[in-house]
Amino acid sequence: MNQTDHTYHDYSQADPPHQPLYLTKMLHQLKAVPDIKNVLDAGCGDGGFAASLAQEGGYTMYGVDLSQGGIDRARDKWPDITFAQWSLFDDLCEPFDNIQSFDAIISVEVIEHLYRPRAFMRRALAALRPGGLLILTTPYWGYLKNVVLSVTNRIDLALSALWEGGHIKHWSYNTLRTLGEQQGFEFVNFEGAGRPIPYLWKGMMMTFRKPHKN
Repeated sequence: MNQTDHTYHDYSQADPPHQPLYLTKMLHQLKAVPDIKNVLDAGCGDGGFAASLAQEGGYTMYGVDLSQGGIDRARDKWPDITFAQWSLFDDLCEPFDNIQSFDAIISVEVIEHLYRPRAFMRRALAALRPGGLLILTTPYWGYLKNVVLSVTNRIDLALSALWEGGHIKHWSYNTLRTLGEQQGFEFVNFEGAGRPIPYLWKGMMMTFRKPHKN
């Protein structure tokens, strides 16, 4: 692995995982598929979301993150979970000796920070078993929300170029679904989150499936 690959931001620059927002929704998607046991958190930060899934869902969790500091914290806080300092653009099974494929991969508030999201999606597809799930969460962007932000004079706040770090991709339903399908995934489910008003959601969760072999 290229230890100097900084093509996505250190975890400390990312938004903290919105655990109350997404945990229940994600558990519902995971439990809908039989025999999901091992789950990878791609871009796990300090491991908090992985730990919640392990505790609430009983899954065997693994986590990878480029940040050595994040992985050190994760290992200290959650010693029963296996974490590795690793790039999302490399073989996602390689850092774990006992793993040939994952039943599911989650990535919480990460893909908006990736310079090369297609490369990550290809790695995720390769690391999943046939029928395995990829679940992504990211801030939601769409036409109506953008109009509302513009007419209320909040667009510069929401999309400020003055932040250090921050988001480099702004995903809509259509662009995120297209990303997954173009890389070989089947679309499964979409859910907005964070506001009760449709199309003004703060965030979204999208679930994909690796196709079964013919």
